[in-house]
Amino acid sequence: MKPAAPRSLRRWLSRGLALLTLVGLGLVCAAVYVATHLSLASRQAVSLEQHRQVIEHLVEEITTPDDLAILRHKLDDFFAGRSDLRLRLRSASGQWVYGADDRGLLMLANEKRVVFDIASPTHPFAPMQAELALDVASDDQLLRGLAWTLAACALTGTIAISLGGAWLVRRALEPVNELAQQAMRLVPERLAERLDGAAQAEEVQPLVQQFNAVLERLQGAYIQLEGFNADVAHELRTPLTTLIGQTELALKGKGDAAELRDIMGSNLEELHRLSSLVHDMLFLSNADRGVKARTRTISSLAALAREVAEYHEAPLLEARLTIGIIGDAVACVDSRLVRQALSNLLSNATRYAQPGTTIEVDIHEAAPGEVALSVTNTGPEIAEEHLSRLFDRFYRVDAARKHGEDNNYGLGLAIVAAIARMHGGRTFARSSQGMTTIGFSVPYSDR
Repeated sequence: MKPAAPRSLRRWLSRGLALLTLVGLGLVCAAVYVATHLSLASRQAVSLEQHRQVIEHLVEEITTPDDLAILRHKLDDFFAGRSDLRLRLRSASGQWVYGADDRGLLMLANEKRVVFDIASPTHPFAPMQAELALDVASDDQLLRGLAWTLAACALTGTIAISLGGAWLVRRALEPVNELAQQAMRLVPERLAERLDGAAQAEEVQPLVQQFNAVLERLQGAYIQLEGFNADVAHELRTPLTTLIGQTELALKGKGDAAELRDIMGSNLEELHRLSSLVHDMLFLSNADRGVKARTRTISSLAALAREVAEYHEAPLLEARLTIGIIGDAVACVDSRLVRQALSNLLSNATRYAQPGTTIEVDIHEAAPGEVALSVTNTGPEIAEEHLSRLFDRFYRVDAARKHGEDNNYGLGLAIVAAIARMHGGRTFARSSQGMTTIGFSVPYSDR
């Protein structure tokens, strides 16, 4: 299926403005026409009513049959110069008294007619029937002319406003075109550049700010990716170099079976370390893609923490450390991932804790609907500038520390952060007065 062509905002706005203008002017012109029509109709009705009253007054003045000639004379004087009016009077016997002949009522081209009876007890011809007609041809012609004039004005105004609107729309969208040109000039080698929104309209400023924020995140991700690639290459180089060197020595040498077994055992250890590194990297990659934890309700996080502590019993004894678990809570989590996160935190604390001290695992409510799991150890303080980067991949507070020592690739806390994200939680770290606390939070239930 062929994708629909993108809609032109300029054409859409221009057409919309033209349509709205036509509708608006059309409604105004229609209102003017209707108001004029009603005004003329009202004037015609008032004119007929006034003439009807005058005619009734004149007819009611007749008291004898001899006054009929006087009535006709008065009516002739009244209608003199009024070619738009016609009057017919007929007596009760059917005799036409005024304004008609034997052919019946005279019809006008465009007329409004009113028929009324004149019943006066003193009138010799009572009751009389009067038929009064008003020629409205001039008013109809005025309305027709007004209609054509209004239609022409509406069309002309629509065309003029549409042309002006199209020009304004084009001018209004020029900043967007300028932003598009700026965006086209952005390349990976120039990610530090940002869109210049200084000359943009107020309505475009949020778009510029959000786009620059995306560029900021993109630059950070790009730099992080470059650093990640460099760190991976650095971490892989040492074990691979060791494997290659030992394998070459084994091939060149004439050692016995025991020596070859030692070399193979050393190589196997390096391969396990490489496998662990690759496994951790794949886990972080899945977390970055938005994979969510498969959660279920855990009735006791303290019991889960005790399982992890038992697993670390040997390293703790070797380091002359004890462990204490404080608090408990119910949470909906992936128990396997939480075990891994706590294990990484305990490994980190064991590595840096002072011998003879106690490592505390604290489980408590950090915020409404949120459970925090933290590990606290006594040892060297971590400077403030390092705390915010503890959860970065391959980041080590001690830059001089040998890479890969004790299988410490600098991914442990990064995995903790990934597990927190997979649960919809967060990480935190603080260090002061010889106490360092690192932990993460999870929700009470699924979000």
